[in-house]
Amino acid sequence: MGVLSICFVSFVILFLISLILFTIGMNFLFNDYTIFIEWELVSLNSSSIVMTFLLDWMSLIFMSFVLLISSLVIYYSSEYMFGDIFINRFIMLVLLFVLSMMLLIISPNLISILLGWDGLGLVSYCLVIYFQNEKSYNAGMLTALSNRIGDVALLLSIAWMLNYGSWNYIFYLQTMSGDLEMSVIGGLVMLAAMTKSAQIPFSSWLPAAMAAPTPVSALVHSSTLVTAGVYLLIRFNILLVDTWAGQFLLVGSGLTMFMAGLGANFEFDLKKIIALSTLSQLGLMMSILSMGFYDLAFFHLLTHALFKALLFMCAGAIIHNMNNFQDIRYMGGLSIHMPFTSSCFNVANFALCGMPFLAGFYSSDLILEVVSQSYINMFSFFLYFFSTGLTVCYSLRLAYYSMTGELHSGALNVLNDEGWVMLRGMMGLLIMSIIGGSLLSWLIFPTPYMICLPSYLKLLTLVVCLLGGFMGYLISSVKLYFFNKSLIYYKLSWFLGSMWFMPYISTYGLISNSLVLGGTVYKSMDQGWSEFIGAQNLYMNLVNMSKYVSSVQNNNLKIYLMFFVFWIIILVSMMIFV
Repeated sequence: MGVLSICFVSFVILFLISLILFTIGMNFLFNDYTIFIEWELVSLNSSSIVMTFLLDWMSLIFMSFVLLISSLVIYYSSEYMFGDIFINRFIMLVLLFVLSMMLLIISPNLISILLGWDGLGLVSYCLVIYFQNEKSYNAGMLTALSNRIGDVALLLSIAWMLNYGSWNYIFYLQTMSGDLEMSVIGGLVMLAAMTKSAQIPFSSWLPAAMAAPTPVSALVHSSTLVTAGVYLLIRFNILLVDTWAGQFLLVGSGLTMFMAGLGANFEFDLKKIIALSTLSQLGLMMSILSMGFYDLAFFHLLTHALFKALLFMCAGAIIHNMNNFQDIRYMGGLSIHMPFTSSCFNVANFALCGMPFLAGFYSSDLILEVVSQSYINMFSFFLYFFSTGLTVCYSLRLAYYSMTGELHSGALNVLNDEGWVMLRGMMGLLIMSIIGGSLLSWLIFPTPYMICLPSYLKLLTLVVCLLGGFMGYLISSVKLYFFNKSLIYYKLSWFLGSMWFMPYISTYGLISNSLVLGGTVYKSMDQGWSEFIGAQNLYMNLVNMSKYVSSVQNNNLKIYLMFFVFWIIILVSMMIFV
């Protein structure tokens, strides 16, 4: 079977399953159904190993969205990865990735969640190092080691759950929320979710993971790896309301949102700008979740998945046409040379900014209005709205650099919209990025929220977006850079543009020092003293003894005579002394 046929068959199967799951999910939502399936794998006397699955409207709709995006990404990959001789391996890795996410979504049990969680971590490492070079290996190691912290936290929460006699956490959430001691489980799950969703101080791995192929980035940053932490916390949302963990998460996710928005305005790598925008949106989901509005966080999770996957697909098409250049300073005038790709790119960008009646507007505007009428301190309120302004700022800056003016690259670049397989893959997400927000808001909130705000708060979101867009235009145009402000305040620009030095701290400070320390311990202990005192020394002694015994067993007359004389001397000496 050819490469194109494998991709097409995978696309059709996943797309059909997605439609079926969405229909069933809508039925469950309207009729308030929940199905809990227990599948007994092994039964031995009174012990049994049972696999449990939770099917409710949330898990079914999320699975349908993951399958929809992964089907379009696989279809898109058939052209994007066309020259790759290992494309079958790539498709299998992507399917394994989606399977791990499915397992995580439908698991109400911490053990099976850990299977999906670790599956995501392992396959993501394989995908990040797919282009085998030093940069990819470093990025993969940073991703894997950062996520191991969360894996350990999840293992500790599994150990702590033994207090309840079962790992089906879904039955014990109400009990845990009232128990001060059991809030430890909530704290550990929150730590695991923070590492997987790259919240401060674990943010540095997310832009580094851009070393993976662009279709992987489209899948990872929209609906799978980074959203796994958010989804897990949506399930554990009861443990966050009015607790120290929820307050800590609110501050951490707000700062993540702010830091990512600032960093994206200083970045020139196309994929890293989109990665930092993902980080900012994850901070928004986490922060509204920590305030107790889990349904809003889930709503934004779904709408964000649609336009972020489209944004990455458009970025991949642009990078292909630019002969693998990712620097936005080399771009320009793409709206003339690649009109359809540019249209998709701008629609996704506007959806990210919260342009009215696109997908992002329905969720992000609702979140900001709910925040405006909630009991929240001034610092968090500032982080929400300023970060929204920064989102519009870097989105307009990105569009200004890439879409307007003239092409700043080499004269031999042939830019066109002729990758029809990639364009058809993008078209499906383009439609969903336009209608997805309104569709989901009608379905998930059949009874609309009644938000009554004074006019200045109601218009604050719009004003912040317009100010952010104006700042983005000023930063991009030459006028503000006439005096080279970023060079005058070079240290401040360096600090803000390098994610507050987190990559340096985690890579050079934490991980490289840990690896050096581990290497030293391994050399001195495992290969040193423990070998000398333990196994190696025992082995040498046994070798010497066996040599001695085998020489005795050679039936040599001289040896027997020597032993005979030796024993006679011993006996005579004993008799003399006695």
